[in-house]
Amino acid sequence: MNIKVIAFDADDTLWVNEPYFQETERKFCELLEDYLPHHTVSQELFKTEIGNLGLYGYGVKGFMLSMIETALRVSENTLNVEVLEKSLQYGKELLEKPIELLDGVEEVLQALKGKYQLVVATKGDLLDQERKLMKSGLENYFHHIEIMSDKQQRDYQKLLKHLDIAPDEFLMLGNSLKSDVLPVLEIGGHAIHIPYHTTWAHEKIEHHVEHKNFRHVQTIRDVLPFLL
Repeated sequence: MNIKVIAFDADDTLWVNEPYFQETERKFCELLEDYLPHHTVSQELFKTEIGNLGLYGYGVKGFMLSMIETALRVSENTLNVEVLEKSLQYGKELLEKPIELLDGVEEVLQALKGKYQLVVATKGDLLDQERKLMKSGLENYFHHIEIMSDKQQRDYQKLLKHLDIAPDEFLMLGNSLKSDVLPVLEIGGHAIHIPYHTTWAHEKIEHHVEHKNFRHVQTIRDVLPFLL
């Protein structure tokens, strides 16, 4: 591999994220248990989130708005205003969650710093992701931070152009096959999948990935033998 730049996804690759969303979703479903069973509210919320991605993008703020929209819909606009207040409160609590680095992250960054250009390539709300990165204490490891509205081929091509590198000089590390692996392979880059124990349904794919530029590891530490 002729790798010059290594990009790291942030949420559930560098630090914990999805479990906090799932915890918030459970509390939200409990708020609406007088209207629908928990699993049905969860399905309705997911449907709302997917429908709103084109408007709000990814992140906590879009999630908050989707909770409110879902609550109004399933209650047919009859719910108590306290449910809306609680939904907003849960969203704000989500924004204020502490940053919990995943095991091995700082060790890997220390080992790779100076040998490659390290960047963060993550999607989500700009302000929220900037805040999380600052709270993480990891900023100094990275040459560049790219907070993307989405992770499609065109988004990665834009990043490569900004970094002034060829696709085969770029390696993406992340927990999502859909966002961190497939688009990068499709433009000629390299990708390593580092699974996380829980993944948002929208990020899951059903088929097996086979590609000469693709590797699958169990933990972030397992990337080091390929790169050092």
